[in-house]
Amino acid sequence: MIKLALLAPAGAMHRYSGSFGKSLHYAPLTLTTLAALVPEDVDVEVKIYDETAEKIPLDIDAELIGITCITGTAPRCYAFGDYFRKKGKTVFMGGVHPSMLPDEAAQHADVIFTGFSEQTFPQFIYDYLRGDFRKLYQQNDDFTIEGRPIPRRELLNAKRYITTKTVEAIRGCCHTCSFCAYPAAFGKTVYKRPVKEVVAEIEALNTKHVTFPDVNLITDRAYAIELFTALIPLKIIWLGLVTSSVGIDDELMEVFRKSGCRGLLIGFESITQESQQYIHKGVNRVDSYVALMEKLHDNGILVQGCFAFGGDEEDESVFDRTVEMIIKAKIDLPRFSILTPFPKTQYYMQLEKEGRIIERNWAMYDVQHCVFSPRKMTKEQLEEGTDRAWRSAYSTGNIMKRLAPFVHSPWLSLPLNMGYKGYADKWSKFTKEVMCDNSDIPVL
Repeated sequence: MIKLALLAPAGAMHRYSGSFGKSLHYAPLTLTTLAALVPEDVDVEVKIYDETAEKIPLDIDAELIGITCITGTAPRCYAFGDYFRKKGKTVFMGGVHPSMLPDEAAQHADVIFTGFSEQTFPQFIYDYLRGDFRKLYQQNDDFTIEGRPIPRRELLNAKRYITTKTVEAIRGCCHTCSFCAYPAAFGKTVYKRPVKEVVAEIEALNTKHVTFPDVNLITDRAYAIELFTALIPLKIIWLGLVTSSVGIDDELMEVFRKSGCRGLLIGFESITQESQQYIHKGVNRVDSYVALMEKLHDNGILVQGCFAFGGDEEDESVFDRTVEMIIKAKIDLPRFSILTPFPKTQYYMQLEKEGRIIERNWAMYDVQHCVFSPRKMTKEQLEEGTDRAWRSAYSTGNIMKRLAPFVHSPWLSLPLNMGYKGYADKWSKFTKEVMCDNSDIPVL
């Protein structure tokens, strides 16, 4: 029997010991899906260690170690990879960052996966058993997510998440935002699961609450209409991610309402139209944000609105003006980040060409720290302004202003606001020294 351990290291802010509490954390699908992809005719014992929920032990009893890696966790992933390899384990690594920089990641793992691994991972398991595995597995040209196995959610410690009922429907996005790492890592193709497969998985979960973590549920409008129409008879409550264009599509909005949509994450990104053009997100119309929020609230849908500071057209006034707009629009759950130039993205190449990348430690690429020279303010002003926006938006008084008159799913919005209030209060504690410290992983 093979013993396999699947690891998801986390950056300091989002680690189990950081500031991202249970109320803000739903179960990811990467590791549970990988576990489900182990061929049925192979005797494998699988364990999952998600560092956002629990400590990754150093004495793992497994011969095969898999690590999923994003840019912000790359140094920590590499430290774990080096450690377990020196302990005699075979380490494989995949995810966004290894897909963008496979040669770099290969210095810390025996095997690298690029792209999506639904087809290549089972092949690797067979190759490993034969003692003849490759050092690089690349996504197949005929890749599909049709017929994908059901994630093995039973391997998670459900008590550590607000929900484990996360379901994938569509993978990819039709937009080409210059800062987005997704197309740089995985390409621009949109993959769709057959609607009947999604419905069957939700029915098998025997739940009334579902979260769709897909990056853009409405990237294919016809598919979205078909999927959520099919969900209406299930009488569930669901949350998901879309773009602001949902507000100009009355048919889509009606289907969302009837199918049980109660919450959407929308990337508003900025309150200035110039910044939308700067990051190539023309779908956003800043002058429509207030009306959009009114429309969503009228349909019983609360909103997590995401904003990214640091565009070349933004000066120090952007922080207070953003909070003012958020209060006016009554955005239920605002979230702030700093524009981050992930490797291989258009945004990274632009700033690199201009000589404005000032931080090379990937641990700082967590979208909460500034790694470049802003145009109209200093790095310190950008970080301090972001901290101020967090604290202001989540002051007790402003929480009350945003959520009043408390008719839009208070059972969900109030706990989430309290979770983010705690996050905001701790934001400034995560200095570079803290972010880059992996001294708890021994160097053998």
